[in-house]
This record gives sequence, C-alpha cells and structure tokens, in this order.
Amino acid sequence: MNYPKVSIIILNWNGLEDTIECLESLKRITYPNYEVIVVDNGSRGNDAQVLQERFGDYIHLIQNDKNYGFAGGANIGIRRALNNSHPDYFLLLNNDTVADPEFLTEMIKVAEAEPAIGVAGAGIYYYNHPDEIQHFIRGKIDLWRGQAIPLLSIVAEKIKKRESAKEQCDQVEEVAQVTGCCFLIKEQVLRSIGLLDEGYFCYWEEMDYCLRAKRAGYKIVYIPKAKVWHKGGQSGKKIRGLSRYYTARNRFKFMKKHATKWQYRCFLIYFFGFYFWLVMGYYLMLSRKPNLFASFYRGVRDGLFDSEASAKLYRRD
Repeated sequence: MNYPKVSIIILNWNGLEDTIECLESLKRITYPNYEVIVVDNGSRGNDAQVLQERFGDYIHLIQNDKNYGFAGGANIGIRRALNNSHPDYFLLLNNDTVADPEFLTEMIKVAEAEPAIGVAGAGIYYYNHPDEIQHFIRGKIDLWRGQAIPLLSIVAEKIKKRESAKEQCDQVEEVAQVTGCCFLIKEQVLRSIGLLDEGYFCYWEEMDYCLRAKRAGYKIVYIPKAKVWHKGGQSGKKIRGLSRYYTARNRFKFMKKHATKWQYRCFLIYFFGFYFWLVMGYYLMLSRKPNLFASFYRGVRDGLFDSEASAKLYRRD
C-alpha cells in the first residue's frame, strides 16, 4: 500500500480536555504519513498554550483571533496545509472524537482504490456506547423537503434493533453525504470545487460540500471499518440554542443555493405547512423548552430573509 500524505485538521474551541484526548488517540494510529494541524478557534482561555506545551512538534498550531465557525476554522487549517505541506488528502476531525489506531489506514486504502472517490466518512460510534453506531447516513438528499432521506434496508433495520456494531455493517458503501465529524477530502476535489462555504458558520456545510462534490462527478463513500468514537454536540452545549439556530437557518441557505425554483417552493409549503408546527408543538408542549423554540424561530427567520440579525447571539467566545 502507498502512503499518501494526509493533513489532519482539528478545531479547538474552549474544548481543551476533548482535544487532548483526541490528539492522544491520534498518536497511536498506525498510518505513517500524516501531520496534525490544530486550529484554536478563538478560545477564551489558555488552550493554545497548553496544547503547544503538551504536544510540541507533533502538532502545527494556528491561533485564531476569534471564532470563525467550523467552516471558517477548517478552511484556515486547509489553507495552511495547501501552502506548506501540499498533502494528498485533508481529514477534518472533530476534537470530541477518539480514533481507532487503524482508522486512517482503512480510509486511505479505500480512497486510493478508486479515483472517482472524492469524499469519505468513517464509521461514527457513540463514545459512551462504543458498539453502537451514532451516524449512518445513506440514501439521497431530498431537495423537495430540504433533508437527507435514508433508504430502508436490512442494515437500517438491524440498527433499529440495536444489534452489535460488527453485525450492522462492514461494507464500503456509496452514500449521499457523510458527517463532518470525520470528513476525508481528496486534494483534487479541493482544487476542483474549492473550500467549505463559510456562510454556514456551522452545521450543513458538510452536506453542502458533498452535494457540490457529487455534482462535480465524485463519489461519496462511507467506510464502517474506519472507526471513530464521538461524544457529540460538545460545541453546541457551550451556547444554549446554537445548534437549533444554525440548523434551521442553514437549511434555508442550503435550499436557496441548491434547489430549483419549484423545489424551493415545495420546500416552503412542506416546511411552513407541516414541519414548523411539528417543531413548535414539540418544544412548547411536549418538552416545554420555549428558549430552544425561540432559537429555532430566529434561525427560520434569518434563513428565510437572508439575515444575520440573531447570529451574534450564538457567536460569543
């Protein structure tokens, strides 16, 4: 097997303990040709200093002056690699993950086997339930309703029954998208379609990138044997309502960017005729969390009218 150069890019935003655990797991991987770029995305404490002192030359540290979001921070790391290391692959890895020693070897082995593969994702498992799959994305992106639709399958049924992860899946599969939690991009894809869209700030940028890559003729694949354990939602927990705001706002951004005129009109009918009221009922009556509904509502309003009016509420350091 050839060992092309991989730049692993990790964002840290007030998540020092998670980032340390992630980096310690990377030091145990078997893949021999990689570098690690840590982008401190405007953390308010001394995270950058601690990481540099602890890991030294093992990491290339970039210290941002503010939080540029996931897309912006990742792009800063990608540009650094493009200008200095000239890698064959870029791996965006969440800082709240722990990697299996063989995960990168498995990913590169699959990606190298077929030139048409442009983006690949790992098997993402729950950190606290290590045999249970957290993300399993298949099927297609539905531009009539603005969502990813999983296809019914034997694998999906096994997941519902919570069978062991080993029985759930072991085959590489072409998919519509993979989660940004562990996101491998070939260098030629970046040259072809560019960087992540920083307008999303966080959430939906990976779906946007996968669709762009797909339309450019590249395959998106899911590699279950490449295992990563993910804590999940660590950044979203730091600011209440952040994930609700950006997932709602960016759904409209995504649809305006990629849907046809008729698809967007159907999406609006579906969203405001059904989905909006379903979410309102859940937050206000079932879970009784009006603050989270307020974040969702702000996201819908800003997304619908291309506004940044409420974004500053969710971009505090």
